[in-house]
Parts: sequence; C-alpha cells; structure tokens
Amino acid sequence: MLMTSTAFRDHEEVAFFRDPHSGLKAIIAVHSTALGPACGGVRFHAYGNEQEAIDDVLRLSAAMSLKSALAGLPLGGGKSVIIGDPGKDKTPALLAAFGRAVECLGGRYIAAEDVGMSPSDIAIVGGETRHVAGLDQGPAASGDPSPVTARGVWRGIEVAVRHRLGRNTLEGITVGVLGLGHVGGALAGLLSDAGARLVVADIAEERCRTVADRCGARIVDVDVLVGERLDVFAPCALGGILNAETVGQLEAPVVAGAANNQLADETIADALHARGILYAPDFAINAGGIVNVAAEIAGNYDRAAVMRRVDRIGDTLDEIFLRAAREGRSPHFVAVDLAQERLDAARAARQQTR
Repeated sequence: MLMTSTAFRDHEEVAFFRDPHSGLKAIIAVHSTALGPACGGVRFHAYGNEQEAIDDVLRLSAAMSLKSALAGLPLGGGKSVIIGDPGKDKTPALLAAFGRAVECLGGRYIAAEDVGMSPSDIAIVGGETRHVAGLDQGPAASGDPSPVTARGVWRGIEVAVRHRLGRNTLEGITVGVLGLGHVGGALAGLLSDAGARLVVADIAEERCRTVADRCGARIVDVDVLVGERLDVFAPCALGGILNAETVGQLEAPVVAGAANNQLADETIADALHARGILYAPDFAINAGGIVNVAAEIAGNYDRAAVMRRVDRIGDTLDEIFLRAAREGRSPHFVAVDLAQERLDAARAARQQTR
C-alpha cells in the first residue's frame, strides 16, 4: 500500500506504530530534513481505511516541506496521523503512546496540533517526548497556532484580491468560507473586520450560527457554497475540495483558503488557470501556523516578530502571482518550483559538508 502510493516519492522515512493497550494506530511521515527537523501537525481522523490514511499523511508531509521552504524556515516537512474517531477513541493513554512513538524518531520529527487535536492533547504527547510544539505552557509556549494561520490567510486573500480583482481593500468583497473550525472561524472574524461580506458553510450548524451572529454572515449548505456567486472562495475544511466537478461549479474568480491539499490532484491547478481563476497555493497561504511553531521551537518566541513574519506571507504570494503571470502558468506550479529550488540548494549544501 505504501510503496504503490505516488505520494511516497522522495520521502525519507515513514513509520507505522500500533499500541494494542491504548488502541493507538498511527503513521508518522518524514518527507525532508534538508532544512532542519521535520515538523508538522498530528491529524486525528476517522479514515475510511488505512490506504486513505497513508495517502493523506504522505501528501501532507510533502506539502509541509514546501510550506517551510517557502516561508524561509529552518524546518523540514513531516506529518502524522492517528487513525480513529477523536470524539470516541482519544484517551490520555493513547496520546501518551503516540508521544512514545514520536520519541522513537529521536527528534527527526516534531509534532504539533492539527485537525482533531488541541494544545492540551499535545501537552499529553509532550509528557513522553520533548519533540512537540504548540503548547499552552512553558518558556516559549505559543498556544493554538490557528489564529496565526488565519492571519496569514487573510493577508494572502488581500494580495489575491488585488491581483485578480484590482481592489486594494476587502471592503465589500464577498468571501465564501467553507469550514468554520479554529482557523476558518478566526479567518471569518478577520475578514468581517476588514469589511468583507461573508457567506459561510460548515457541517456543524452551531459554528455557522456563531459566525453569523458575530459577523452577519449568510449561511448556506456545504454542498452549495462552491457554486455561490462569490469574489473569493476560501476552503478551510479538509483537503481535496477542488476536483474536476467543483472546479466546473466555481463562480469565484479567486480561490484562497486555509485547507491543506485543496487540489484533488495537480491537474486541477491547470484547470483553475484555464478558467481564469486565481489560485493561492495552500502551502504558501496557510504557512502562518508553522511560522508560529518555528518561533516556539527556536526558544525565543516573540509574538510581535511572529506576526511581522506572518504578514510577509502576502509578499511571498505577490512574488508567486507576478511570476505566474509572466510565465503564463498556474501559481501552484510556480510555488512548487520556488520551494523545490530552496530544498535542492539545502540538500546540495548538506552533501558538500559530509
């Protein structure tokens, strides 16, 4: 199952862990350590089968390498998944067992928060290993990175709107936010404060009501939002939302959101480009969380400095969009090339020192 996955290419290490006592079933994927130890979130999710979990962790870890490289961070790319229902299967014993799994990798992988996990969960993991980040307590603790991720996405949307719509502010811009979890909910607040009109959807009705009450958002069904007349479609739920079917339904000229792996496959990037839809590569626009975590790992956490660096995500996207326009290519492939150039240079430098 692993070796036949196209996403396995270029991975340095993939480890499978089981703990019968706690019920832990987990996979840790280290894509690259060329720039530093691999860092990425722990996703606790009820996958349909193990192949889905393998494909997800491989794609996510590879994207983390690109994300850290584009953000100029001294970190590599990694990711982990815990297979199960976090609402039913998550226990302190299981989280502790996962911490021991992380410790087995000797610092090659640093675990942080992702879907289905919280800072308090990461703290339990951290009881068994030093190789965690995104904690609520400690000398360099930064807490939940979700609001920081949301800030970077907000800045990225500003840049995308300027490039595609010629607008210098978000005042009056209609944004559809799909997924109102920690990041999507925070993003909705930032967009509303900037004067955007919101259309929102989430499988959890209470999240929609909360955002509607706070921001005056219009609520639609999750299956309807992609076809709404929007200026910006912001996917902030799980990946794979952009596929052959949904690209044909899109009415928004800009796609810019927080979700990882938004493209079902890379051919979708060209499909968006062919339709004149400006796509903000997810691994570029949603890098705020890893920027925040990197500062914590460095041990000199400075919130103001982190925010300044997160705001530079807009500068990175500006560079990507300008190059994409010059070359007549999708921003996705331009972003991949930029990140890969940095990874290749780091690998070459590391080989020279051996």
